Amino acid sequence: MSRLTALGTYLPPWGTGSARQAGPDEDALTLGVAAARAALGSRPAVDVDRVVFVSHDLPLLEGGNGAALLAGIGLPLGVAVVEQIGGGPAALDALAGAAPGTLIIAADVAPAGAAAALVGDTGPQLSPAGRITRSLPVRSRARDGVVHDYEDPRLQRERGLGVAVEKLGLPEKPAVVAGVPAKQAAGMCAGRPAALPTTGASAALFALAALEQVGSPGLVLAVEQASATAVSVDGIPEVHRDERDPRPPQPVRQTPGPDIAVSLAAYERAFEPKLRWEAGRCDACGTLAFPPRYRCLGCGSEGGWSLVPLPRTGAVYTTVTVHIPVPALPTPYSLAIVELDGVDVRALVKVTGVPAGTTGIGDRGTLVLRRVAVRSGVPDYGYALLPDEPAAGETEGAAR
Repeated sequence: MSRLTALGTYLPPWGTGSARQAGPDEDALTLGVAAARAALGSRPAVDVDRVVFVSHDLPLLEGGNGAALLAGIGLPLGVAVVEQIGGGPAALDALAGAAPGTLIIAADVAPAGAAAALVGDTGPQLSPAGRITRSLPVRSRARDGVVHDYEDPRLQRERGLGVAVEKLGLPEKPAVVAGVPAKQAAGMCAGRPAALPTTGASAALFALAALEQVGSPGLVLAVEQASATAVSVDGIPEVHRDERDPRPPQPVRQTPGPDIAVSLAAYERAFEPKLRWEAGRCDACGTLAFPPRYRCLGCGSEGGWSLVPLPRTGAVYTTVTVHIPVPALPTPYSLAIVELDGVDVRALVKVTGVPAGTTGIGDRGTLVLRRVAVRSGVPDYGYALLPDEPAAGETEGAAR
């Protein structure tokens, strides 16, 4: 048994009301970081001592994603990270057996979305209600990365999902079902369930968040092929949503050509300040430098630097849109110099989440973790400016 202290959800701004699409600078890790930050909110990092990351789309299968995950969330280097390949049942299994201080993150790339659950000492209690693990690989992806789809809906329904649910022997109909299309879920649930934006690992946590919309606690069922896990929730969890209204995906060009090779020495030097969004502060005079420098421009000291967190909000000082094709970078894209709030620091970042060329001087936004590039097969992460959504009155005025 565990207690759901908080849930966080994230949906990319691209796509439709029924299915979201990851942006060209997003992957499972950046989606998961956004959901985790929503779940944690203003809670201190000391509340988390273990992270479980569940996905079928882990960016790095060798080399690991744990360091980037911890840095993006803002957790200490000593926090244990478990990376698990799996879908909705795996996410619920991890959550049902989690100890206080565990953060469960689940992310999917198609349809895109992520959710995170913080297990603590407060909140509704979650209890295992049944688990069945069977094999019916109607959709598979092996080491070659090629997806094989058997495409037999009747077999999946009658020998997969149907048998799994029958063997579970649930005492009542679930309030929400994750892992199946909305129409099929409606026929399995008690009452009218909320539609879920994903069908993979994150769908299980989106289902828990949907109890807020259902308005009552109950059973939550997650299925994948021929396996299923059910949990009972005795209350409605606290949910924090990072879900903007969807917009049509922006057309971009992919230009063939050689990628920029990775320099692992430079990658390692910049990793912590870049992914944790930290500046160097001169120990001699207190001048801030981003990125940290060898010599302080304020006093000329070549002594020590201390890393300090930077604000994650600011205003655009100037901006430019790049249309020239660049290999490995989708174009067009916008760059902005952002004046960060409360400090004497400006940062050069890409703009994300809005069509290129729509951000102007003075626009405000939030700095969010994004995948800057993939170099020599290594995802290179950094921060981008996500402009604030205009208020309703501003949108109406622009339309007139």
